[in-house]
Amino acid sequence: MIHEDLQYTAEHEWVRLDGDVAEVGITDFAQEALGDIVYVSLPKVGDSVQAGQPCGEVESTKSVSDIYAPLSGTVMEINEVLDAAPQSINEAPYADGWLFKLRISDSAQTASLLNSSQYEAHTRA
Repeated sequence: MIHEDLQYTAEHEWVRLDGDVAEVGITDFAQEALGDIVYVSLPKVGDSVQAGQPCGEVESTKSVSDIYAPLSGTVMEINEVLDAAPQSINEAPYADGWLFKLRISDSAQTASLLNSSQYEAHTRA
């Protein structure tokens, strides 16, 4: 499932922009590939993250995968529900399974994100 109102990265993160705040999660495609998610390591509130750089990990019964920051900025909030219920990512990756919110430092970076059509083509490549 790919949402038309979101933007995406080639590393399978989704971004929901609201002004200079970006809500970030992993896509349905990514959570399906990972399988049952059992643990999530997220950046801390106040951390600075750099676009394209690892800022956390998702561990599943199959593997461990890095979470990449889709944009540079400062972490404003993390989804603390994931500590006790990491499977929320499998159940609702675009809703309850969001990862963190970021105050972006350079809005020009949003131009590097993929739209839904571009991301869909990427997943089929």
